[in-house]
Amino acid sequence: GIGAGLQGRRLVWGQGDWVSELGFGPHALIMRPDDANVAGNVHGGTVLKMIEEAGAIISTRHCNSQNGERCVAALARVERTDFLSPMCIGEVAHVSGEITYTSKHSVEVQVNVMSENILTGIKKLTNKATLWYVPLSLKNVDKVLEVPPVVYSRQEQEEEGRKRYEAQKLERMETKWRNGDIIQPVMNPEPNTVSYSQSSLIHLVGPSDCTLHGFVHGGVTMKLMDEVAGIVAARHCKTNIVTASVDAINFHDKIRKGCVITISGRMTFTSNKSMEIEVLVDADPVVDNSQKRYRAASAFFTYVSLSQEGKPLPVPQLVPETEDEKKRFEEGKGRYLQMKAKRQGQAEPQA
Repeated sequence: GIGAGLQGRRLVWGQGDWVSELGFGPHALIMRPDDANVAGNVHGGTVLKMIEEAGAIISTRHCNSQNGERCVAALARVERTDFLSPMCIGEVAHVSGEITYTSKHSVEVQVNVMSENILTGIKKLTNKATLWYVPLSLKNVDKVLEVPPVVYSRQEQEEEGRKRYEAQKLERMETKWRNGDIIQPVMNPEPNTVSYSQSSLIHLVGPSDCTLHGFVHGGVTMKLMDEVAGIVAARHCKTNIVTASVDAINFHDKIRKGCVITISGRMTFTSNKSMEIEVLVDADPVVDNSQKRYRAASAFFTYVSLSQEGKPLPVPQLVPETEDEKKRFEEGKGRYLQMKAKRQGQAEPQA
């Protein structure tokens, strides 16, 4: 059931597609050619967008579950998300989720994505994601409202949730302050350098990108971020590439309708078979002279290179040139080794 562990909030799979107060789904979507790359693998950004839409529905419903000022839930952060299994054209994506913790002003939502081959009936878990939302008043979207509490079946669940909340809040603040630099173009860069593959996309935010309340859906931003990261990865290795994981995505500020956003990506680190790409989103409120360009979101994406048979290929090694590039390479190496050690620890048999 969805919402297990939360008293009185259960959803039974197999009894029709319906939604509980604290749960969403299962909701099914068939993957079409527009959702995938030339090799037929569904874009990571498409999956991230589905995950965010589920989280937004759950959290907005919960934040309006009590009498009071009406609000809409805005995405503040997505924790690290691993792409456990590729999804292909023609498969059906099943998206479901639950609220797992609430603080005074934020909601933690966990979303699962399953892929189903409707010819064979085989289902695979593709993603497990944790997202954080804050409720914004419909009367004034700059005003954050209080979140209705949830009832936990065990005290430990609330304590564990509070620890996760404090950790993500601290990391979000640290990330905001260290993301001040801008990615600048370089003329005639050498192959395998940072400058050679770095890419930018400029997008005018229109009504179709936004909620009914005039700011951009988090899923739209994530899809654009994944698109830029994919271009960087493809330029670097010139093969079919797929998203392997996304480090925490931090949303530092809302992006409003009418803004011009610049999504920039650059390679930071390569291992033998993976590439880490930093993606920065800057918003320029061209219709509002009172506000300057600002950093709206940031994240690290990890990609792998695949052969025509879908097997991992060696990645051309990145050649950092400047001191800043060398520093970012070492920082990326540290994240890679830390995550590798964590995976190996989880894979060890329990005594």
